[in-house]
Amino acid sequence: MKTKQLLFDFGKTVMRHLRLMPDAPPKPPSRRKHAHLSRDPILEELSHRLLRVAGCRDLEVQVVWNKRLRTTAGLACWTRKVISLNYRLLDVSPSEVQRTLRHELAHFLAQHRAGRRRIPAHGREWREACRDLGIPREPRCHDLPFKRVKMARKYFYVCPECGTQLARVRRPTRPVACLKCCRKHSAGRYDNRFRFVQVPAAERAAA
Repeated sequence: MKTKQLLFDFGKTVMRHLRLMPDAPPKPPSRRKHAHLSRDPILEELSHRLLRVAGCRDLEVQVVWNKRLRTTAGLACWTRKVISLNYRLLDVSPSEVQRTLRHELAHFLAQHRAGRRRIPAHGREWREACRDLGIPREPRCHDLPFKRVKMARKYFYVCPECGTQLARVRRPTRPVACLKCCRKHSAGRYDNRFRFVQVPAAERAAA
């Protein structure tokens, strides 16, 4: 009971913290590599306390506000142990920030308990973790009023083998090959013969 009371009192501190946060994050120096991210130490401390109450004491996570999230409320990256939250949550309510944080934290708790075993993203293990984190009957997806932003696709590619076309908003950061051809000729493994080739804008306009 004492642990739950301490967690409740800390939760009220978090709520005050969220209400006092500015509507927009301060602009960081442009030279920063991850200028779109802003860590939140208070939400990180809440995460650690929630995990300890759920019986998980050796899992450390980072919580960041991500300006690049559009329609997604939050993301959990298990490999880097980072939870990303959408700044638009602050326009909804502080309680929605806490709920989204626990939703994403449940992914970490479920995977930590499962060890190396692969589990469904929103399966039984995740639902049990949600219950232990205080959000039973949590839905898989949010229904928050985030407007979808339609972004123009500026980069176009084609498979040199079958002609399959690919359009991207951003330039891929690593080589991407045609999945259909890799499955057909390379047992599903990446094969550089089927790497997508960028189509110059002039050629696409002519086509």
